[in-house]
Parts: sequence; C-alpha cells; structure tokens
Amino acid sequence: MAETVQQLLRERADDDHPAVRYGDRTWTWREHVAESEAVAAALIGAADPNRPLHVGTLLGNTPDMLRAMAGAALGGYVLCGINNTRRGEGLHADIRRAECQLLVTDAEHRPLLDGLDLAGVRVLDTDGQEWADLVAGAGPLTPHREVGAMDTFMMIFTSGTSGEPKAVQVNHLMVLFAGLNLQGRYGLGPDDVCYVSMPLFHSNAVVAGWSPAVCGASTIVPARFSASRFLDDVRRYGVTYMNYVGKPLAYVLATPERPDDADNPLRVAFGNEASDRDIEEFSRRFGCEVWDGFGSTELAVIITREPGTPRGSIGRGADGVAVYDAATVTECDVAVFDEHGALTNADRAVGELVNTQGAGYFIGYYNDDSANAERLRHGMYWSGDLAYRDADGWIYLAGRTADWMRVDGENLAAAPIERILQRLPAVNRVAVYAVPDEHVGDQVMAALVLQDGAELDPAGLEAFLADQPDLSAKAWPRYVRIAPDLPSTATNKVLKRELAAQGPTPGNGVLWTRAERGTAYTPEVGVPA
Repeated sequence: MAETVQQLLRERADDDHPAVRYGDRTWTWREHVAESEAVAAALIGAADPNRPLHVGTLLGNTPDMLRAMAGAALGGYVLCGINNTRRGEGLHADIRRAECQLLVTDAEHRPLLDGLDLAGVRVLDTDGQEWADLVAGAGPLTPHREVGAMDTFMMIFTSGTSGEPKAVQVNHLMVLFAGLNLQGRYGLGPDDVCYVSMPLFHSNAVVAGWSPAVCGASTIVPARFSASRFLDDVRRYGVTYMNYVGKPLAYVLATPERPDDADNPLRVAFGNEASDRDIEEFSRRFGCEVWDGFGSTELAVIITREPGTPRGSIGRGADGVAVYDAATVTECDVAVFDEHGALTNADRAVGELVNTQGAGYFIGYYNDDSANAERLRHGMYWSGDLAYRDADGWIYLAGRTADWMRVDGENLAAAPIERILQRLPAVNRVAVYAVPDEHVGDQVMAALVLQDGAELDPAGLEAFLADQPDLSAKAWPRYVRIAPDLPSTATNKVLKRELAAQGPTPGNGVLWTRAERGTAYTPEVGVPA
C-alpha cells in the first residue's frame, strides 16, 4: 500500500478512468498524471538547487492548481498554497514566510502581485508563453527526491481567524490518513464524482476533498463555490460527494427551496462547523448524508462523530484528547447541566482542547518558532479551541480561546449561545462575541444574518430568548446587530475580531440594544428599524 502521495499518484499513471472534469473538458488519470509530471519536471528544471524547493501557488480551483498539487507530490518538492484572498503586505508576508523561490499564478491572480517586492521569487504565469515553453521543453521527470511519509507535501496557511496566518507543514502521511479514511468510510471509487469548491490552498479542500478522490481514483470537479449554482453543478457533473468548511451549507439553504431539490446524485457531504439545524435541513432538502466533524489544519486533535452523538456535540475524542485548564495545566471538571440542559459549571468545565500525547501528525509551523512554542507546551498540543466534556465523553465546542467573555463576574463561552440562537427559524447565520462593558468586563453581542425573506422584530427575539430554558439571563445578548452578511475568511469562517473591533455599532445593518437589567430590545436612536 502507498505510504506517500507520490507513490499513490504513480499508481494512477495507467488509469483511464476520468480524473478531472472542468467545464466541458475531461482528463483521465493517465492524462492528468502525465501533465502533472511535465509541470513537475519544468519546475524542478527552473529551480535553484541551492535553495529549498518551495513552489508557491497563487491560483483558484482550476486544473492548473490540481496539476500543481499532483506535480509537487510526484516531483517530491514542497507546494505552498498561497491564499488568493490576501492582499498587499499580508500576501507578501505569506510568500516570504514560506520561502517560495518559484510562484505559479495565472492571468486572473497575477495583478495581485503588482507593487510587491518579490526579489528572489520567479513568477510564472500559466496563461503566458513562457510557461507553455517551459513545460513543453521540460523532458521526462526526475523527481527532486523520493519522499518519506513524514516529509512535507504542502505548506497550508491557517485561516487567520484569531491572528496572522501560520504555515502548517502538512506531511504526506497526514494527507493519506485523511483521504483513505474518508474514501473507505464512504466507499468512494472510480464511479464517484467529488465536488471540490472549497479553496484548494486550504486544508479542508486538500484532506477532505482532493485526497479522498485521489485515494478512490474518483473524478475531481474543481469549482468556485456558489450557493446559487451549487445544485446545477451537482446535477451537471453527477456529483456524489462534496466537502465543506464553515458556512456553505447555510449559504445554500438560504436559496429558495424547490420541490425537486432532492432529485440529484449527491450521496455525502462531509465537512465541519455546520450547525445541527443546517446538517439536518441540508440532509432533508437534498436527500443526502451530511457528516460534520471537527478538524483543523494541524490535525493534531481528532474528534469523531458517531451514532448517538447528542445535539450540539462534535463527538468523542481519540486517545489523548482532553479538555485542560491552561493556567493550572490540569484537566477540567466534567460538565454539569441543569434540568434544562444549561451548563452550570462553565468556570470549571470549559477549557482548551489538547492532545496530551503530543502533536499527533502535526510537524510544526514553518519558520515560526514562537507559534510552535505556543502550540506545544508541557509535552502537549494546545489547539486554541475552547470546549467542555460531559460524563459520557461527548465534547462540545465553546469557541476559540479569544471567545471567553466575562459578564457580570461570570465566565461565558460564545459557542453555546450561538447554538441557541441558531434555533430561531428566521436566522441563517450567527456570530456571538464580546464587546467591552462600560464599567468592567464584557457584554455579549450577537450579529445575525436572516434567512432570505425572513423577518424578525425586537419583540419576536425577546419572546424567543425568553422561551429558551438553557439560556441564562447573563447570556442574553446586550447588543444585537441585524446584518446583511458577516465578515469571513476565504474558508467561510467568521472573522469575529473584525466584528469585535467595530464594537456595539450597527455596521451596515441595524443595531438593537437591551437595557443592562432589562429584556426589551430597542433600535439604536437614529438607526432605521
């Protein structure tokens, strides 16, 4: 059995099943591997042998990106997925952090590099004649090296929701572990079609979309995510499997429902960070299985949903996964709930998700000693995610470490409040975060995006909150913004730090404010209701 992506792709070299479909064009695995080998040979020939062979890609979800990924595996060098939504100094910093000596882009993304100091970086445009000549004249592939299982396949930057993105060194074994697990779980084979519309510079698309397709020799359909075009694409290409991260299910569910939505070939949607309501509604509406798990780019903490997982829980952790108090470096208390299901001991039960056995598959951030030191402390991996665990071992997310709120002397976590607000039928997406209290500590603020065509007034929100027996009085949002959208990363994760920085303001929406000890919401003076 293959132990690296390099070996796995070599096994596809004589496979005439479809590998890639894009627009009206189809490539077999034989064709795809041959073209990827040519790309690898060209890049190895263009590289400086005295520098690390790090190849950056500033591309979208296109056949060029798929060839760059497969070429890196076959050629035995490191691919650096550059976030194509970054701009200016942030984009420049990522390219420099990854020490790219070659940067592959295309006509669409080439202008993003204008004005950046890229001395020492050779930029290659796949839409240009220089690239065509380089690939055509490359000759047979002689790999840069024969890679081992723990060698880096890609550098993938974290989403940057809680700080500057960090370059995770994703090894071959990590990619194969995830891909083979998903391929086996869902029986993906040559007759399956995998829809990869999450950005291929991010880990979710690589390990939950591309890798299971490669492991099952399934057809890959690279696409740019569009909620309105989603179902048409599924039907056009015969999609049977898709991956997602963040809020795509909510975006799709916000489109008008049609009577024949379930008339489609989709079998499985796999991803993470969807709400229970969205999981159930997407499954019902499109007649497929939705399996939502927990994962991060580092893949150091593994938590798996299984039959019987309670609503709100993300599953049970693998060996070594625990919830720890960062200050005392001791395991947190088991969560205790009242008769309504509300957590009663958050101060002692909520802590940081850790892997007590070490870093797992994580081999570190590249060129970032301080971030490595922050993640790896006391012989354990600290995820930066808050959680609590019940007496049966079920784990519940409570947000990121920055999501702690100190309200009137009580510690509150954002995620449980978000899960309650998601019960409101009019709400499509929600973010809960802290804003400063005028005296001391924090106040709870919520930003809500409503379903298309839905209406919500202050009285309706008040009645809903009053009916939630597991919502404490202190967890009632002091401020509520009704917004047309939420700021998010390219991987559909809400940028709460941007919302928090705006404070208790309406932004481009409407702000409702509740009196400090009251329950009634009133629109801010001068803001249209």
